[in-house]
Amino acid sequence: MGHPVVAVGIVFVSAFIAMAASSQYSHPLDPLTATEITAIRAAVLASPLVPARPLFFHYVGLDEPDKPDVLFYAYGAAATAAATTSSQMTLPRRAFVIARAGGQSHEFTVDIADNASVLSHAIHRGPGFPMFTAEDQIAAMALPYKYPPFVESVWRRGLDVGEVGCGVLSRGWFGREQPAYGGARVAKMECLVVDYNATANIYARPLEGVVMVVDLDQMAIIGYRDRAVFTVPKAEGTDYRADKVGPPFTGPAAPPGVVVQPDGRGFHVDGHLVKWANWEFHVGFDMRAGTVISLASLNDTDAGGLQWRRVLYRGFVSEIFVPYMDPEEEWYFHTFVDAGEYGLGASASQLQRGADCPANAVYTDGYYAGSDGKPVKAEDVICLFERYAGDVAWRHTDGIGPGRPFSEVRSDVTLVVRMVVTVGNYDYTLDWEFKTVGSIKIVVSLSGILEMKAINYTHVDQIREDTHGTLITENTIGVYHDHFVTYHLDLDIDGTKNSFIKNTIVPKRNTGVRATGGAPTPRRSYWTVLYEVAETEAEGQVNINGAPADLLFVNPNKKTKVGNEVGYRLIPAGATATSLLADDDYPERRASYTKKQVWVTPYNKSEKWVSGLYAEQSTGDDNLAAWSKRNRRIKDEDIVLWYTVGLHHVPYQEDFPVMPTISGALELRPSNFFERNPLIRTKPPGNSPNCSCSVGGSG
Repeated sequence: MGHPVVAVGIVFVSAFIAMAASSQYSHPLDPLTATEITAIRAAVLASPLVPARPLFFHYVGLDEPDKPDVLFYAYGAAATAAATTSSQMTLPRRAFVIARAGGQSHEFTVDIADNASVLSHAIHRGPGFPMFTAEDQIAAMALPYKYPPFVESVWRRGLDVGEVGCGVLSRGWFGREQPAYGGARVAKMECLVVDYNATANIYARPLEGVVMVVDLDQMAIIGYRDRAVFTVPKAEGTDYRADKVGPPFTGPAAPPGVVVQPDGRGFHVDGHLVKWANWEFHVGFDMRAGTVISLASLNDTDAGGLQWRRVLYRGFVSEIFVPYMDPEEEWYFHTFVDAGEYGLGASASQLQRGADCPANAVYTDGYYAGSDGKPVKAEDVICLFERYAGDVAWRHTDGIGPGRPFSEVRSDVTLVVRMVVTVGNYDYTLDWEFKTVGSIKIVVSLSGILEMKAINYTHVDQIREDTHGTLITENTIGVYHDHFVTYHLDLDIDGTKNSFIKNTIVPKRNTGVRATGGAPTPRRSYWTVLYEVAETEAEGQVNINGAPADLLFVNPNKKTKVGNEVGYRLIPAGATATSLLADDDYPERRASYTKKQVWVTPYNKSEKWVSGLYAEQSTGDDNLAAWSKRNRRIKDEDIVLWYTVGLHHVPYQEDFPVMPTISGALELRPSNFFERNPLIRTKPPGNSPNCSCSVGGSG
């Protein structure tokens, strides 16, 4: 189980073993280093294939080697028969780049090895655009201050332009009902009153009624509307900074950093490979996906511990879709796809030591390319820590039989990989929790600040129409909205060839007929399980709020000693909402995969982003639902699970001025994967080490 985590009054802090700082990678799935990003930039800028200048980098990521070759590299010949390289393999090290120049989106494949060079080039000619860059947004934010209609609008509200800040919002796609602007890369801008002396909560003070349209390639305002003047909400009571809200503080204070591991941490990091207890996996970083978990495998101690058994080839957040439910002019386009428009890795927050992660956590940095192609260091964006919260892994008390009653209890220690992504007003804590029982629990936790709408009402009794939200304080509506967080999970359960099983629970009447003989019993009903193997993609789509079922991913070619197929079970843990938008509504067409939580597709290296490669202003023609219309075979194939954690968010006053955390999760739990409980050999808990320190209380 690894070393126990003991809560005492000593702080133990470790630094992450150097990850990503070196110019040399040690594993084919290692994220790009700063040195590599610099070389990629030089190769692209030196290429004669794009004479137009300036050239702006929107995405630079690892173009991972073919899956069979990676499996051969990681596990040897037993892993795959399709590897194309020799046993002395040197896998290609390549990057995929999307850059803008001359009003076009250019795609490059760059060979990073030795002298970096461009291997291929193409121009994207379909709908959609790449992610916004930070430089896009910063340049656009400066435009309104010199735009006379905006200056007049601000003056009409009794404000000065120096008191206002504006932000870039994706405009979505609304077909012919939306002006085309000649196919330009166009966004919208809305503004807030910014006075950090009064409050840090700028989202609570919107400049309602004003919307601008900005051409991001020409960097010019090309559309403007000031529909009506609304009261600007006051700053009083909106701040959340500690020095503004107290003292006196209420409630128990969290103890200071109080973790000690007397035998040291229980996990080992070698480059980006992590070994802990019976787990081994690779931790990567991508500017669009954020954290990437790869090659997660288990050591089966009951099988002699001689072989790592595969569970997950590659997993990451593929998209976060957040549509707001206000159809008014200033709000209808608030239908964000955060990963594809803003980038989760590029939006990752620096973790606050001892707060975002406990005192026993270790940290790593990430690197991504800025608009100029130069590496940007994202410091302390991933943490790893062992967690013990007094939970029980298994227990039993027995008082039957000779001797006195006895109890056997084993403590539950888990390993957590965490990232926090802040996209505008919302903060997403994204956890991958590995359990010694063999489970992977994936948790998304939401906090941050509501997106708020200014209104002239101060009390609910004044409201006579649908405000599309909750009046959470005077002149302020918290707008109804959804969160749909979709994970790409390429499962390899004990091998590549897997099947998707729906074990539907079916109620039955007892007819009194005994198939095995014997007298009828008075029992009138029971339930049994209907075992269904999904043959094609159409059968691999599930709304889990329907019929009760166990959803399994099995390897039909591997069986336990008693003949059961080895597998993993999908267990939703709350947050199972699906989209309620009409199928013909434009945001729903872009994110039509949100009608079901579960989709299963055959593995395809190019199908990584559930919203499509070019998600900004996408039309829904290149997304998960579109790919699945081919209805490909998924039985006994290399298959991918796409799972959406969904929440309908009706705001309440407790969500203001900053929102308490709410969470949703899924768990992948072994089901006939082991011959028996893999924790049966877990070492019984011992006594805590002698320590004269204490937790809490006065000295």
